[in-house]
Amino acid sequence: MIVYLHGFRSAPASIKARALGARMAERGLADRFWCEQLPVSPRAAIALAEAEIARAHAAGLTPSVVGSSLGGYYATWLAERHGLRAVLVNPAVVAPLSLEAYVGTQTNLYTGESFDFTREHIDELRALEVPAITRPERYWLLAETGDEVLDYRHAVQKYAGARQTVLEGGDHGFSRWNDYLDAVIAFAGLDTGVTR
Repeated sequence: MIVYLHGFRSAPASIKARALGARMAERGLADRFWCEQLPVSPRAAIALAEAEIARAHAAGLTPSVVGSSLGGYYATWLAERHGLRAVLVNPAVVAPLSLEAYVGTQTNLYTGESFDFTREHIDELRALEVPAITRPERYWLLAETGDEVLDYRHAVQKYAGARQTVLEGGDHGFSRWNDYLDAVIAFAGLDTGVTR
């Protein structure tokens, strides 16, 4: 089971979420993919993801988390709390700091909806901070050095000891995502050998 966590101002309609969902559907794994619109509140976003993780466990499934940008920050906290595997795509390592500049009214890049991002949300992010990962073997960092939003070196340092794929160039959207879909599915423990 893959629980996909999109980034700040993003949505299930994001390029990466749709590409992974489509690839899993091609491989007969559509029912093993979950991605919903995350609430603006980090506390509420985590609660929504934890409810899905609990449902997966109740159904006898082993969930993994895949998080992009702010979703990577959430994925790290969830992986530590629940002992999950996590794939982190250009993750926001210092989210409370990097999102300070976004306090105020924001617009979702995919839905066009406006929302208020507040100081309370920053405090909620601080409460989810993971000082250091405890089991690096559960993590896989995918980063591109051309990320124009976040400094990839922070992620390289944060996930030291974990599997790391750091690619030259690219951008915050992780331009070579489609090259890694099958590997991400395999890392999540869903490699059934079924192809297109």
